[in-house]
Amino acid sequence: MEMKLKTLPLGVVGAALAAAGMIGYSLAPEKLWLVTMVEGLALLCLILFFIAHFQSLKTFSSRRSTRMGANSLIMVALMIGILTIANFLAARHSLRWDFSENQNFSLAPQTHRVLRSLPRDVKITVFTREKDPGYQSYKERLDSYRQASSKIAVEFIDPERQPKSAQSYGITRTDTAIFESGAQTIRVTNPSEAELTGALMRVSKDEKKRILFLEGHGEHSLDDRERSGFSSARDLLTRQGYEVNTISLLTKTGVPDRTAILALAGPRKPITTEELDRIRVYIERGGRLLLMVDPDSQADLTPLLSRWGLGLGPGVLVDLQDRLAQGDLTALLVRTFTEHEITQDLNAAVLFPLARHITFDEQAGKDWDYVPLARTSPNSWAETDLKGRVVSLNEKEDVKGPLPMAAALAPKTPPAEGKPRPAMVVIGNSAFATNGFVNFPGNSDFLLHATGWLGEDRELLAIGPRDQALRPFVPNPIQERTLLYVQVIFLPTLLFIAGITVWRKRRRL
Repeated sequence: MEMKLKTLPLGVVGAALAAAGMIGYSLAPEKLWLVTMVEGLALLCLILFFIAHFQSLKTFSSRRSTRMGANSLIMVALMIGILTIANFLAARHSLRWDFSENQNFSLAPQTHRVLRSLPRDVKITVFTREKDPGYQSYKERLDSYRQASSKIAVEFIDPERQPKSAQSYGITRTDTAIFESGAQTIRVTNPSEAELTGALMRVSKDEKKRILFLEGHGEHSLDDRERSGFSSARDLLTRQGYEVNTISLLTKTGVPDRTAILALAGPRKPITTEELDRIRVYIERGGRLLLMVDPDSQADLTPLLSRWGLGLGPGVLVDLQDRLAQGDLTALLVRTFTEHEITQDLNAAVLFPLARHITFDEQAGKDWDYVPLARTSPNSWAETDLKGRVVSLNEKEDVKGPLPMAAALAPKTPPAEGKPRPAMVVIGNSAFATNGFVNFPGNSDFLLHATGWLGEDRELLAIGPRDQALRPFVPNPIQERTLLYVQVIFLPTLLFIAGITVWRKRRRL
Protein backbone atom coordinates (compact mmCIF):
# COMPACT_ATOMS: atom_id res chain seq x y z
CA MET A 1 0.00 0.00 0.00
CA GLU A 2 1.35 3.34 -1.09
CA MET A 3 1.15 6.25 1.31
CA LYS A 4 1.39 9.92 0.62
CA LEU A 5 4.35 11.44 2.36
CA LYS A 6 2.35 14.46 3.50
CA THR A 7 -0.08 12.29 5.51
CA LEU A 8 2.50 9.89 7.00
CA PRO A 9 3.50 12.18 9.90
CA LEU A 10 -0.09 12.21 11.18
CA GLY A 11 0.05 8.52 12.11
CA VAL A 12 3.52 8.76 13.62
CA VAL A 13 2.65 11.88 15.60
CA GLY A 14 -0.65 10.34 16.81
CA ALA A 15 1.05 7.15 18.04
CA ALA A 16 3.82 9.16 19.72
CA LEU A 17 1.32 11.41 21.49
CA ALA A 18 -0.71 8.41 22.69
CA ALA A 19 2.42 6.78 24.14
CA ALA A 20 3.51 10.07 25.72
CA GLY A 21 0.10 10.47 27.39
CA MET A 22 0.26 7.00 28.94
CA ILE A 23 3.81 7.53 30.20
CA GLY A 24 2.92 10.99 31.54
CA TYR A 25 -0.09 9.63 33.47
CA SER A 26 2.03 6.92 35.12
CA LEU A 27 4.69 9.47 36.14
CA ALA A 28 2.44 12.39 37.15
CA PRO A 29 -1.17 11.23 37.68
CA GLU A 30 -2.01 14.49 39.43
CA LYS A 31 -1.59 16.44 36.13
CA LEU A 32 -4.66 14.93 34.56
CA TRP A 33 -5.47 18.02 32.47
CA LEU A 34 -2.14 17.77 30.61
CA VAL A 35 -2.57 14.05 29.98
CA THR A 36 -6.11 14.64 28.69
CA MET A 37 -4.90 17.30 26.26
CA VAL A 38 -2.10 15.10 24.91
CA GLU A 39 -4.43 12.12 24.45
CA GLY A 40 -6.99 14.36 22.74
CA LEU A 41 -4.39 15.54 20.22
CA ALA A 42 -3.33 11.93 19.66
CA LEU A 43 -6.93 10.92 18.95
CA LEU A 44 -7.35 13.84 16.52
CA CYS A 45 -4.18 12.91 14.60
CA LEU A 46 -5.26 9.27 14.31
CA ILE A 47 -8.74 10.21 13.09
CA LEU A 48 -7.26 12.50 10.37
CA PHE A 49 -4.84 9.73 9.43
CA PHE A 50 -7.74 7.26 9.09
CA ILE A 51 -9.77 9.67 6.92
CA ALA A 52 -6.82 10.42 4.64
CA HIS A 53 -6.11 6.73 4.11
CA PHE A 54 -9.68 5.41 4.12
CA GLN A 55 -9.65 4.16 0.51
CA SER A 56 -6.20 2.62 0.84
CA LEU A 57 -7.17 0.90 4.07
CA LYS A 58 -10.34 -0.45 2.44
CA THR A 59 -8.34 -1.93 -0.46
CA PHE A 60 -5.73 -3.30 1.91
CA SER A 61 -8.33 -4.98 4.15
CA SER A 62 -9.89 -6.85 1.20
CA ARG A 63 -6.68 -8.80 0.45
CA ARG A 64 -6.46 -12.49 1.40
CA SER A 65 -3.13 -12.00 3.18
CA THR A 66 -4.67 -9.19 5.21
CA ARG A 67 -7.58 -11.36 6.30
CA MET A 68 -5.22 -14.12 7.43
CA GLY A 69 -3.07 -11.59 9.25
CA ALA A 70 -6.17 -10.12 10.84
CA ASN A 71 -7.14 -13.54 12.17
CA SER A 72 -3.72 -13.86 13.77
CA LEU A 73 -4.03 -10.38 15.27
CA ILE A 74 -7.49 -11.23 16.61
CA MET A 75 -6.15 -14.42 18.24
CA VAL A 76 -3.27 -12.48 19.82
CA ALA A 77 -5.70 -9.78 21.02
CA LEU A 78 -8.00 -12.43 22.50
CA MET A 79 -5.10 -14.09 24.34
CA ILE A 80 -3.96 -10.73 25.68
CA GLY A 81 -7.53 -10.01 26.76
CA ILE A 82 -7.82 -13.36 28.55
CA LEU A 83 -4.53 -12.81 30.38
CA THR A 84 -5.57 -9.27 31.32
CA ILE A 85 -8.91 -10.42 32.71
CA ALA A 86 -7.27 -13.34 34.57
CA ASN A 87 -4.71 -11.02 36.15
CA PHE A 88 -7.44 -8.53 37.07
CA LEU A 89 -9.50 -11.23 38.78
CA ALA A 90 -6.43 -12.66 40.50
CA ALA A 91 -5.57 -9.20 41.85
CA ARG A 92 -9.10 -8.65 43.13
CA HIS A 93 -9.73 -12.22 44.36
CA SER A 94 -6.32 -13.68 45.06
CA LEU A 95 -5.93 -17.35 45.96
CA ARG A 96 -2.71 -18.48 47.59
CA TRP A 97 -1.21 -21.88 48.40
CA ASP A 98 1.49 -22.36 51.01
CA PHE A 99 3.81 -25.23 50.08
CA SER A 100 6.53 -24.35 52.61
CA GLU A 101 7.51 -27.19 54.95
CA ASN A 102 6.48 -25.36 58.13
CA GLN A 103 3.59 -23.32 56.66
CA ASN A 104 5.57 -20.12 57.19
CA PHE A 105 3.23 -18.07 55.00
CA SER A 106 -0.10 -19.27 56.44
CA LEU A 107 -1.98 -17.42 59.15
CA ALA A 108 -2.90 -19.29 62.32
CA PRO A 109 -6.58 -20.12 62.97
CA GLN A 110 -6.66 -17.57 65.80
CA THR A 111 -5.49 -14.83 63.45
CA HIS A 112 -8.31 -15.59 61.01
CA ARG A 113 -10.82 -15.44 63.86
CA VAL A 114 -9.46 -12.11 65.04
CA LEU A 115 -9.59 -10.67 61.52
CA ARG A 116 -13.15 -11.87 60.98
CA SER A 117 -14.31 -10.32 64.27
CA LEU A 118 -12.61 -6.92 63.94
CA PRO A 119 -15.18 -4.34 65.10
CA ARG A 120 -13.63 -1.41 63.21
CA ASP A 121 -10.95 -0.38 60.72
CA VAL A 122 -7.30 -0.67 61.70
CA LYS A 123 -4.52 1.33 60.06
CA ILE A 124 -1.02 -0.14 60.18
CA THR A 125 1.94 2.13 59.39
CA VAL A 126 5.27 0.33 59.07
CA PHE A 127 8.45 2.39 59.28
CA THR A 128 11.09 0.31 57.55
CA ARG A 129 13.47 0.27 54.60
CA GLU A 130 13.78 -2.39 51.94
CA LYS A 131 17.29 -3.22 53.14
CA ASP A 132 16.18 -3.66 56.78
CA PRO A 133 15.94 -7.25 58.12
CA GLY A 134 12.27 -6.98 59.07
CA TYR A 135 10.98 -5.49 55.82
CA GLN A 136 10.23 -8.73 54.02
CA SER A 137 8.60 -10.34 57.08
CA TYR A 138 6.35 -7.33 57.62
CA LYS A 139 5.38 -7.22 53.95
CA GLU A 140 4.59 -10.94 53.59
CA ARG A 141 2.57 -11.19 56.79
CA LEU A 142 0.69 -7.91 56.46
CA ASP A 143 -0.21 -8.74 52.85
CA SER A 144 -1.88 -11.88 54.19
CA TYR A 145 -3.68 -9.84 56.86
CA ARG A 146 -4.88 -7.32 54.28
CA GLN A 147 -6.17 -10.03 51.96
CA ALA A 148 -8.03 -11.73 54.82
CA SER A 149 -9.84 -8.56 55.99
CA SER A 150 -11.00 -5.43 54.22
CA LYS A 151 -10.74 -3.53 57.51
CA ILE A 152 -6.93 -3.62 57.43
CA ALA A 153 -5.06 -0.74 55.77
CA VAL A 154 -1.27 -0.99 55.51
CA GLU A 155 1.24 1.70 54.58
CA PHE A 156 5.02 1.33 54.37
CA ILE A 157 7.12 4.44 55.02
CA ASP A 158 10.87 4.82 54.62
CA PRO A 159 11.91 6.97 57.63
CA GLU A 160 14.93 8.31 55.71
CA ARG A 161 12.84 9.56 52.78
CA GLN A 162 9.98 10.84 54.95
CA PRO A 163 11.63 12.00 58.19
CA LYS A 164 8.71 14.26 59.14
CA SER A 165 6.30 11.32 59.28
CA ALA A 166 8.77 9.36 61.41
CA GLN A 167 9.18 12.31 63.78
CA SER A 168 5.42 12.76 64.13
CA TYR A 169 5.12 9.17 65.40
CA GLY A 170 8.24 9.39 67.54
CA ILE A 171 10.06 6.67 65.60
CA THR A 172 13.58 6.12 66.93
CA ARG A 173 14.32 2.80 65.19
CA THR A 174 13.35 1.15 61.93
CA ASP A 175 11.26 -2.03 61.62
CA THR A 176 8.56 -0.46 63.80
CA ALA A 177 4.83 -0.83 63.08
CA ILE A 178 2.17 1.53 64.45
CA PHE A 179 -1.37 0.12 64.84
CA GLU A 180 -4.12 2.75 65.00
CA SER A 181 -7.84 2.20 65.56
CA GLY A 182 -10.17 4.68 67.18
CA ALA A 183 -8.37 6.23 70.13
CA GLN A 184 -6.03 3.26 70.56
CA THR A 185 -2.41 3.17 69.36
CA ILE A 186 -0.12 0.15 69.68
CA ARG A 187 3.57 0.00 68.74
CA VAL A 188 5.17 -3.26 67.54
CA THR A 189 8.88 -3.85 66.88
CA ASN A 190 8.72 -7.57 66.06
CA PRO A 191 7.14 -8.77 62.77
CA SER A 192 6.13 -12.14 64.22
CA GLU A 193 2.52 -13.25 63.76
CA ALA A 194 2.02 -13.45 67.52
CA GLU A 195 2.99 -9.80 67.98
CA LEU A 196 0.94 -8.55 65.01
CA THR A 197 -2.22 -10.45 65.96
CA GLY A 198 -1.87 -9.47 69.60
CA ALA A 199 -1.58 -5.83 68.57
CA LEU A 200 -4.71 -6.16 66.42
CA MET A 201 -6.67 -7.54 69.35
CA ARG A 202 -5.49 -4.82 71.71
CA VAL A 203 -5.95 -1.89 69.37
CA SER A 204 -9.48 -2.90 68.33
CA LYS A 205 -10.77 -3.01 71.93
CA ASP A 206 -11.44 0.06 74.04
CA GLU A 207 -11.55 -1.95 77.26
CA LYS A 208 -9.13 -4.69 78.23
CA LYS A 209 -10.13 -7.68 80.30
CA ARG A 210 -8.16 -8.02 83.49
CA ILE A 211 -6.46 -11.13 84.89
CA LEU A 212 -5.32 -10.91 88.52
CA PHE A 213 -2.76 -13.36 89.89
CA LEU A 214 -3.01 -14.01 93.62
CA GLU A 215 0.24 -13.41 95.55
CA GLY A 216 1.48 -13.82 99.08
CA HIS A 217 1.68 -17.63 99.27
CA GLY A 218 4.86 -18.46 97.36
CA GLU A 219 3.21 -18.30 93.92
CA HIS A 220 5.28 -17.94 90.75
CA SER A 221 6.23 -14.28 90.26
CA LEU A 222 5.10 -12.44 87.13
CA ASP A 223 8.34 -10.43 87.17
CA ASP A 224 10.67 -13.41 87.59
CA ARG A 225 12.53 -14.19 84.35
CA GLU A 226 14.23 -17.33 85.69
CA ARG A 227 13.00 -20.81 84.70
CA SER A 228 10.52 -20.92 87.59
CA GLY A 229 9.08 -17.47 86.89
CA PHE A 230 5.86 -16.49 85.12
CA SER A 231 7.15 -13.52 83.10
CA SER A 232 6.75 -15.37 79.77
CA ALA A 233 3.18 -16.33 80.63
CA ARG A 234 2.46 -12.71 81.57
CA ASP A 235 3.91 -11.49 78.25
CA LEU A 236 1.92 -14.14 76.38
CA LEU A 237 -1.36 -13.03 77.97
CA THR A 238 -0.53 -9.36 77.50
CA ARG A 239 -0.02 -9.94 73.78
CA GLN A 240 -3.52 -11.42 73.67
CA GLY A 241 -5.02 -8.14 74.85
CA TYR A 242 -5.31 -8.83 78.58
CA GLU A 243 -4.37 -6.52 81.41
CA VAL A 244 -2.30 -8.69 83.77
CA ASN A 245 -1.64 -7.69 87.40
CA THR A 246 -1.29 -9.17 90.86
CA ILE A 247 -3.56 -8.97 93.92
CA SER A 248 -3.15 -9.77 97.61
CA LEU A 249 -6.36 -10.75 99.35
CA LEU A 250 -4.58 -10.29 102.67
CA THR A 251 -4.86 -6.54 102.18
CA LYS A 252 -8.00 -6.41 100.02
CA THR A 253 -11.54 -7.01 101.25
CA GLY A 254 -12.48 -8.80 98.04
CA VAL A 255 -11.72 -9.37 94.39
CA PRO A 256 -12.39 -6.22 92.29
CA ASP A 257 -15.58 -6.24 90.22
CA ARG A 258 -13.85 -5.79 86.86
CA THR A 259 -11.74 -8.92 87.26
CA ALA A 260 -12.29 -11.25 84.31
CA ILE A 261 -10.13 -14.09 85.72
CA LEU A 262 -8.59 -14.72 89.12
CA ALA A 263 -5.52 -16.97 88.83
CA LEU A 264 -3.69 -18.96 91.49
CA ALA A 265 -0.35 -19.95 89.99
CA GLY A 266 1.24 -22.60 92.19
CA PRO A 267 0.60 -21.45 95.78
CA ARG A 268 2.98 -23.21 98.18
CA LYS A 269 2.07 -21.75 101.57
CA PRO A 270 -1.29 -22.04 103.37
CA ILE A 271 -4.07 -19.69 102.31
CA THR A 272 -6.06 -18.14 105.15
CA THR A 273 -9.74 -18.83 105.70
CA GLU A 274 -10.56 -15.16 105.06
CA GLU A 275 -8.87 -15.32 101.65
CA LEU A 276 -10.70 -18.51 100.71
CA ASP A 277 -14.01 -16.86 101.68
CA ARG A 278 -13.23 -13.89 99.44
CA ILE A 279 -12.42 -16.20 96.54
CA ARG A 280 -15.67 -18.13 97.17
CA VAL A 281 -17.70 -14.90 97.15
CA TYR A 282 -16.03 -13.86 93.88
CA ILE A 283 -16.94 -17.17 92.20
CA GLU A 284 -20.51 -17.16 93.51
CA ARG A 285 -20.97 -13.68 92.04
CA GLY A 286 -20.07 -15.04 88.61
CA GLY A 287 -16.29 -14.95 88.81
CA ARG A 288 -13.86 -17.12 86.90
CA LEU A 289 -11.05 -19.03 88.58
CA LEU A 290 -7.87 -20.49 87.06
CA LEU A 291 -6.31 -22.75 89.66
CA MET A 292 -2.88 -24.38 89.17
CA VAL A 293 -1.71 -26.41 92.18
CA ASP A 294 1.39 -28.63 92.38
CA PRO A 295 1.61 -31.95 94.30
CA ASP A 296 4.02 -30.60 96.93
CA SER A 297 1.90 -27.55 97.78
CA GLN A 298 1.01 -26.82 101.40
CA ALA A 299 -1.98 -24.70 100.36
CA ASP A 300 -5.06 -26.58 101.56
CA LEU A 301 -7.83 -25.66 99.11
CA THR A 302 -10.23 -28.42 100.15
CA PRO A 303 -12.58 -26.06 102.08
CA LEU A 304 -12.98 -24.00 98.90
CA LEU A 305 -13.16 -26.70 96.22
CA SER A 306 -15.35 -29.19 98.12
CA ARG A 307 -18.32 -26.81 97.79
CA TRP A 308 -18.44 -27.70 94.09
CA GLY A 309 -17.43 -31.36 94.41
CA LEU A 310 -13.82 -30.78 93.37
CA GLY A 311 -10.74 -32.15 95.07
CA LEU A 312 -6.98 -32.44 94.61
CA GLY A 313 -5.86 -36.07 94.66
CA PRO A 314 -2.90 -37.33 96.72
CA GLY A 315 0.45 -38.38 95.34
CA VAL A 316 2.25 -37.67 92.08
CA LEU A 317 1.12 -38.93 88.68
CA VAL A 318 3.34 -41.56 87.09
CA ASP A 319 2.79 -42.66 83.49
CA LEU A 320 4.85 -45.37 81.82
CA GLN A 321 3.37 -44.63 78.40
CA ASP A 322 2.58 -40.92 77.97
CA ARG A 323 5.72 -39.36 79.33
CA LEU A 324 8.76 -37.58 78.00
CA ALA A 325 11.11 -40.14 76.49
CA GLN A 326 14.27 -40.67 78.55
CA GLY A 327 12.78 -38.25 81.09
CA ASP A 328 11.56 -38.69 84.62
CA LEU A 329 8.55 -40.95 85.15
CA THR A 330 6.66 -37.93 86.47
CA ALA A 331 7.27 -35.77 83.37
CA LEU A 332 3.92 -36.41 81.68
CA LEU A 333 3.58 -35.81 77.95
CA VAL A 334 -0.21 -35.73 77.73
CA ARG A 335 -1.87 -36.58 74.42
CA THR A 336 -5.34 -37.64 75.62
CA PHE A 337 -7.85 -34.81 75.72
CA THR A 338 -11.60 -34.74 76.27
CA GLU A 339 -13.84 -32.94 73.77
CA HIS A 340 -14.33 -29.41 75.07
CA GLU A 341 -14.00 -25.84 73.82
CA ILE A 342 -10.61 -25.60 75.54
CA THR A 343 -9.23 -28.70 73.81
CA GLN A 344 -11.03 -28.55 70.45
CA ASP A 345 -8.04 -27.21 68.49
CA LEU A 346 -5.17 -28.72 70.47
CA ASN A 347 -2.92 -30.73 68.16
CA ALA A 348 0.26 -30.89 70.23
CA ALA A 349 1.09 -32.76 73.42
CA VAL A 350 1.22 -30.82 76.69
CA LEU A 351 4.13 -31.37 79.07
CA PHE A 352 3.09 -31.51 82.75
CA PRO A 353 6.16 -32.02 84.98
CA LEU A 354 5.29 -33.37 88.44
CA ALA A 355 1.47 -33.26 88.34
CA ARG A 356 -1.37 -34.40 90.61
CA HIS A 357 -4.82 -35.62 89.65
CA ILE A 358 -8.22 -33.98 90.06
CA THR A 359 -11.17 -35.66 91.79
CA PHE A 360 -14.88 -34.91 91.53
CA ASP A 361 -17.78 -35.86 93.82
CA GLU A 362 -20.87 -36.10 91.62
CA GLN A 363 -23.20 -35.84 94.60
CA ALA A 364 -21.66 -32.63 95.95
CA GLY A 365 -21.32 -31.14 92.47
CA LYS A 366 -24.62 -32.34 91.03
CA ASP A 367 -25.50 -28.83 89.82
CA TRP A 368 -22.23 -28.41 88.00
CA ASP A 369 -20.99 -29.64 84.64
CA TYR A 370 -17.63 -31.31 85.23
CA VAL A 371 -15.40 -32.05 82.21
CA PRO A 372 -11.93 -33.60 82.65
CA LEU A 373 -9.76 -31.92 80.04
CA ALA A 374 -6.59 -34.04 80.03
CA ARG A 375 -6.00 -37.60 81.24
CA THR A 376 -3.10 -39.94 81.75
CA SER A 377 -2.94 -43.24 79.86
CA PRO A 378 -4.33 -46.53 81.28
CA ASN A 379 -0.74 -47.46 82.13
CA SER A 380 -0.50 -44.84 84.88
CA TRP A 381 -1.20 -44.26 88.54
CA ALA A 382 -0.88 -41.73 91.36
CA GLU A 383 2.26 -42.70 93.27
CA THR A 384 1.91 -41.87 96.97
CA ASP A 385 5.50 -42.72 97.89
CA LEU A 386 8.30 -41.39 95.68
CA LYS A 387 11.09 -41.64 98.22
CA GLY A 388 12.53 -44.69 96.57
CA ARG A 389 11.35 -43.72 93.10
CA VAL A 390 9.10 -46.78 92.90
CA VAL A 391 8.10 -47.62 89.31
CA SER A 392 5.54 -50.30 90.08
CA LEU A 393 1.91 -49.90 91.02
CA ASN A 394 0.96 -50.61 94.63
CA GLU A 395 -2.69 -51.63 94.47
CA LYS A 396 -3.25 -50.91 98.17
CA GLU A 397 -1.74 -47.42 98.39
CA ASP A 398 -1.64 -45.98 94.87
CA VAL A 399 -4.53 -44.81 92.67
CA LYS A 400 -4.82 -46.64 89.33
CA GLY A 401 -5.14 -44.56 86.14
CA PRO A 402 -6.26 -43.20 83.79
CA LEU A 403 -6.57 -40.05 85.91
CA PRO A 404 -7.46 -36.45 84.97
CA MET A 405 -4.89 -33.77 85.79
CA ALA A 406 -6.97 -30.85 84.43
CA ALA A 407 -10.70 -30.19 84.53
CA ALA A 408 -13.26 -27.49 83.69
CA LEU A 409 -16.32 -26.74 85.79
CA ALA A 410 -19.40 -24.65 84.96
CA PRO A 411 -23.00 -24.62 86.26
CA LYS A 412 -25.47 -26.80 84.39
CA THR A 413 -28.24 -24.20 84.67
CA PRO A 414 -27.57 -20.94 82.81
CA PRO A 415 -27.65 -17.85 85.07
CA ALA A 416 -30.44 -15.29 84.96
CA GLU A 417 -30.32 -12.85 82.07
CA GLY A 418 -27.74 -10.16 82.62
CA LYS A 419 -25.86 -12.07 85.32
CA PRO A 420 -22.36 -13.52 84.77
CA ARG A 421 -21.82 -17.27 84.68
CA PRO A 422 -19.14 -18.61 87.05
CA ALA A 423 -16.57 -21.10 85.79
CA MET A 424 -13.37 -22.79 86.93
CA VAL A 425 -10.38 -24.52 85.38
CA VAL A 426 -8.35 -26.61 87.81
CA ILE A 427 -4.93 -27.93 86.76
CA GLY A 428 -2.85 -30.22 88.95
CA ASN A 429 0.39 -28.54 87.90
CA SER A 430 1.68 -24.99 87.57
CA ALA A 431 5.18 -25.63 86.20
CA PHE A 432 3.82 -26.18 82.67
CA ALA A 433 3.27 -22.40 82.39
CA THR A 434 6.61 -21.30 83.83
CA ASN A 435 9.39 -19.79 81.72
CA GLY A 436 11.12 -23.15 81.51
CA PHE A 437 8.16 -25.00 79.96
CA VAL A 438 5.61 -22.55 78.53
CA ASN A 439 7.33 -22.52 75.12
CA PHE A 440 7.05 -26.30 74.82
CA PRO A 441 4.72 -27.23 71.92
CA GLY A 442 1.22 -27.40 73.37
CA ASN A 443 1.86 -25.70 76.72
CA SER A 444 1.26 -22.14 75.57
CA ASP A 445 -1.73 -23.32 73.54
CA PHE A 446 -3.29 -24.99 76.57
CA LEU A 447 -2.77 -21.89 78.72
CA LEU A 448 -4.29 -19.60 76.08
CA HIS A 449 -7.23 -21.92 75.54
CA ALA A 450 -7.97 -22.10 79.25
CA THR A 451 -7.82 -18.32 79.73
CA GLY A 452 -9.78 -17.77 76.52
CA TRP A 453 -12.61 -20.02 77.73
CA LEU A 454 -12.64 -18.48 81.20
CA GLY A 455 -12.53 -14.95 79.81
CA GLU A 456 -15.23 -15.80 77.25
CA ASP A 457 -12.97 -14.72 74.40
CA ARG A 458 -13.93 -17.14 71.65
CA GLU A 459 -11.26 -15.82 69.28
CA LEU A 460 -8.60 -17.05 71.74
CA LEU A 461 -9.76 -20.64 71.55
CA ALA A 462 -7.77 -21.27 68.37
CA ILE A 463 -4.13 -22.15 68.37
CA GLY A 464 -2.19 -19.11 69.57
CA PRO A 465 -0.35 -17.44 66.72
CA ARG A 466 3.41 -17.94 66.68
CA ASP A 467 6.32 -18.14 64.33
CA GLN A 468 6.37 -21.47 62.60
CA ALA A 469 9.50 -23.40 63.43
CA LEU A 470 10.79 -26.90 62.92
CA ARG A 471 9.33 -28.96 65.74
CA PRO A 472 11.23 -32.14 66.53
CA PHE A 473 9.37 -35.41 66.92
CA VAL A 474 9.31 -36.25 70.63
CA PRO A 475 8.58 -39.99 71.01
CA ASN A 476 7.14 -41.60 74.09
CA PRO A 477 8.95 -44.66 75.52
CA ILE A 478 6.98 -47.16 73.39
CA GLN A 479 7.67 -45.22 70.20
CA GLU A 480 11.30 -44.85 71.20
CA ARG A 481 11.73 -48.62 71.61
CA THR A 482 9.93 -49.25 68.31
CA LEU A 483 12.29 -46.89 66.49
CA LEU A 484 15.26 -48.58 68.14
CA TYR A 485 14.17 -52.07 67.04
CA VAL A 486 13.32 -50.96 63.49
CA GLN A 487 16.34 -48.77 62.79
CA VAL A 488 19.08 -50.52 64.73
CA ILE A 489 18.02 -54.18 64.52
CA PHE A 490 15.36 -54.93 61.89
CA LEU A 491 16.57 -52.83 58.91
CA PRO A 492 20.28 -53.75 59.22
CA THR A 493 19.34 -57.44 59.60
CA LEU A 494 17.08 -57.26 56.55
CA LEU A 495 19.85 -55.61 54.53
CA PHE A 496 22.36 -58.24 55.66
CA ILE A 497 20.04 -61.11 54.65
CA ALA A 498 19.41 -59.48 51.25
CA GLY A 499 23.15 -59.11 50.72
CA ILE A 500 23.82 -62.76 51.59
CA THR A 501 21.01 -63.88 49.24
CA VAL A 502 22.40 -61.86 46.31
CA TRP A 503 25.93 -63.09 47.01
CA ARG A 504 24.83 -66.77 47.00
CA LYS A 505 22.95 -66.31 43.70
CA ARG A 506 25.98 -64.71 42.07
CA ARG A 507 28.20 -67.57 43.28
CA ARG A 508 25.99 -70.08 41.44
CA LEU A 509 26.28 -68.29 38.09
